[in-house]
Amino acid sequence: MVTRDADTRTTLADLQDLKTELTALRRALHQQPELAFQEHATSARVAGLLAQWGYEVVTGLAGTGLVATLRAGAGSRRLGLRADMDALPIAETTGLAYASQAEGRMHACGHDGHMAMLLGAARHLARTRNFSGVLHLIFQPAEERGFDSGAKRMVEEGLFKRFPCDMVLAMHNHPGAPVGQFLSRSGPFMAAGDRVFVKVIGNGGHAARPHLATDPVVAAAAIVMALQTVVSRNIDPSQAAVVSVGRLRAGDALNVIPGEAEIGISVRSFSPQVRARLRERIVQICTSTAESHEASVKIDYVEGYPVVDNADAPTALALEVARELVGVDRVTGDMPPLMGSEDFAYMQQAVPGALVRLGNGPASGGRALHNANYDFNDDNLCVGAAFWSRLAETYLRDTC
Repeated sequence: MVTRDADTRTTLADLQDLKTELTALRRALHQQPELAFQEHATSARVAGLLAQWGYEVVTGLAGTGLVATLRAGAGSRRLGLRADMDALPIAETTGLAYASQAEGRMHACGHDGHMAMLLGAARHLARTRNFSGVLHLIFQPAEERGFDSGAKRMVEEGLFKRFPCDMVLAMHNHPGAPVGQFLSRSGPFMAAGDRVFVKVIGNGGHAARPHLATDPVVAAAAIVMALQTVVSRNIDPSQAAVVSVGRLRAGDALNVIPGEAEIGISVRSFSPQVRARLRERIVQICTSTAESHEASVKIDYVEGYPVVDNADAPTALALEVARELVGVDRVTGDMPPLMGSEDFAYMQQAVPGALVRLGNGPASGGRALHNANYDFNDDNLCVGAAFWSRLAETYLRDTC
């Protein structure tokens, strides 16, 4: 059990003097979004601020990633806090004065806010140094990529060998929950996410002579319908899984039977056994259904992010700190698992870790994640910064 003096740890009031500064910073980041592995200006801005505040900054991890380290006291514990930096290829429609200035790109998932909250904590902790140990702030590129992402590359490039951590935590905003409400759970929290690209190959021809062609559109349609049975008939009803067809493309002219059709599938699961079974059945259905229509398939099955599996100790720490900071009524410790995916899972595979969600307000009116009308709620900036500060002060202590 950690011994601590509650009178000296950060409260929400302690961050209020930074609200204007953090709001301006978040909105500046929002105006200049950069896509996965292209976060050069973003990374430079973040690195410059951290160096100015006295952090040891190492850049170039996974290309545009960086780690900033601050040491205080004689404590031996080492804590990692992570924020993601990349934007999405979405054309913003908010009409805000600080809307994206980059055509076809925007921070539609709140990574601008994630960075600003962690930078707020960095600023506060640098001036107070009310901890004893080693603090590593991890600013990661390419969370949105879906595969071969920033977290994966950083871990493969020796992130935790170069910057050892005893635990690592991350935070993501959550539209639909009240602003300032913390949500998390121990164990599987966010799903593994796989992507399947299926090319259905037939034999094109004249639409008026279908008997002389092999129609890949009919085969593709049959595959789409057959895939709807995978979860309902092949997965234990007590297990959560999703198989969604998000892409179906074929042909250009009404009087032409095309030679090929394309199917894109998103697959979500929470256990290795279910994940393997989903892959087996999807491949079988695509192959056999195409053959039954005298067509064939080429399948590219891309395994994406693993399950976000929150370790007990960091989750308990995060929930305890959140309850102390905002009150028991504003903390949910048993949030249902989410079908979305997060590449923070790769860091959790290397170091015990936990991800928490922070309510961003109503998701109506286009304020949901990955929506062209989304915007991060600036009322969360001081909340998130105070949370990270208090968590570091709580964990990094001389006496344990």
